[in-house]
Amino acid sequence: MLINRNDPEIGKRILQELTGLAEKAACELGRPPVLMEICGTHTVAISRSGIRSLLKDFLVLKSGPGCPVCVTDQSDIDRIILLSRQPGVVIATFGDMLRVPGTDSSLEQERARQAKVEIFYSPLEAVDFAEKYPGEQVVFLGIGFETTTPAIALSIRQARKQGLPNYSVFSVHKVVPPVMSVLLNDPELGVDGFILPGHVCTITGRKAFDFISADYNKPAVIAGFESVDVLEAICLLLKQIIQRQARTVNGYARLVQEEGNKKAREIMNQVFSPADVCWRGFGIVEGSGLKINQDYVDYDASLRFPVETDAVSPQSNFGCACGDVLKGKINPGDCPLFAKRCTPLWPVGPCMVSSEGACAAYYQYELS
Repeated sequence: MLINRNDPEIGKRILQELTGLAEKAACELGRPPVLMEICGTHTVAISRSGIRSLLKDFLVLKSGPGCPVCVTDQSDIDRIILLSRQPGVVIATFGDMLRVPGTDSSLEQERARQAKVEIFYSPLEAVDFAEKYPGEQVVFLGIGFETTTPAIALSIRQARKQGLPNYSVFSVHKVVPPVMSVLLNDPELGVDGFILPGHVCTITGRKAFDFISADYNKPAVIAGFESVDVLEAICLLLKQIIQRQARTVNGYARLVQEEGNKKAREIMNQVFSPADVCWRGFGIVEGSGLKINQDYVDYDASLRFPVETDAVSPQSNFGCACGDVLKGKINPGDCPLFAKRCTPLWPVGPCMVSSEGACAAYYQYELS
């Protein structure tokens, strides 16, 4: 029988069970349990539905590095902005990147200064654009986790198939498991369980996150994106805490498979190779990035349009605590700029810009 996951009565029943479980887990731990979501869509769902405020007396919900725009390092943002200033270059990007502030500018500001910046909903649209305008060098910004990477890999393959010399990708793609290890190795974080990203896991599969429970003895649950999905995931985590168990559970089995999407990963692996890359707030995380491999090196915008390293000297926007928000060290409201100098209209950091940013979600749904 299909369950209406938007039925408020189902949510109420789960919430009632959850509060009892949270009290038992608190008794087991000697303090309220601390859980972290690793997905910007979960961050928004938790804020929008009021789950955080409903449960604040029973447990702590932290937001982690689940927003790919937000975790893009400042130096990469500055390189992108410098790239937009190159003659003949058209920056092709998803909309979230437009207003992300670099050290001294943003793509939105560069476009106002006559830089060519085009918004696309799909990288294949950018390939079509490159075919239509052969005199322009179209550079697609490859920003995202495992969910978006296969489509961008396909765009590179399609550009080769069509023989397009004017399409390339500036890859700052990242993968989630390595940064999870960084979080798990942080003794100060004190997270008791993780809500894992459903979209990412459709590609990676459940098994890719087994190490959380096997190597670190922490419970983890893959969750969908309805309020009921999130509440169910929290219940499953609390039950593990109470029973002193540590398993990586698939709570999103209607879409996530054990091995994930093998075909999508094959496409990714044909075009990209692992790389050590810098994350905002984390520094260099080994094996967490994806660079365009040697077989497709002609489509690597970072090589086609090299930016002199001495031209990029990133400086954190003064007072912005986005890095600490992404690490779960603080909540958005703890940043001294939040809702003062930093608002969605005048964002200081990317966490207030992106639709999946924790600061934007808190501002829109939780600001009292």
